[in-house]
Amino acid sequence: MNRPTFAYEDAWRKRGHRLIAGIDEAGRGPLAGPVCVSAVVLPDGFEHKSLNDSKLLTEKSRERIYEELMSCRDLMWSVVMAHVAEVDAVNILQATYAAMRRAALALEPRPHIVLIDGLPVPDFPLPHEAIVAGDSISLSIAAASVIAKVTRDRFMKEAAQQHPRYGFEKHKGYATAEHLEALRKHGPCPLHRRSFAPVAEVSLMFDAA
Repeated sequence: MNRPTFAYEDAWRKRGHRLIAGIDEAGRGPLAGPVCVSAVVLPDGFEHKSLNDSKLLTEKSRERIYEELMSCRDLMWSVVMAHVAEVDAVNILQATYAAMRRAALALEPRPHIVLIDGLPVPDFPLPHEAIVAGDSISLSIAAASVIAKVTRDRFMKEAAQQHPRYGFEKHKGYATAEHLEALRKHGPCPLHRRSFAPVAEVSLMFDAA
């Protein structure tokens, strides 16, 4: 299995850019909870035997790698969340873009170039390169994907304690059969994205009742 490398980072370093950040998000698809974005600058000489796209890792592996990243000397990182009110106000794509901009600007010192997972982000405040499937190509983006995913999963597990009827600790807000059944039975809670069709349909049912 191919794993992420520093190929993109090294190419930018050869062009004189020393601080190179990777950005990725977690949580664009769920019916509930925030979008979480992380920006990461890996230190010089960074090596890791199992860091990869967070989607290709087990939850146990993600947690372990997260803790290893957090203990990594000279690692620079930021995490930003776009919560449900923002998602519903501007739509999921624009909320994700806004969180990516905030995450990049939260790094200090500012990176010279930012590698972004996916497509280009409009009005991005720093020089950047978009890389489709970047979380499986760039080590910096892979690190951001792990930090974003673990941070969001932990948020949803805590949210499950306040909203125990929905099973957030299991599905993290994604549209599983269990989640959809709980949504139909209990209606949406404050963490649900009312701009998403399945939630909007249930909201109309409960509003009409």
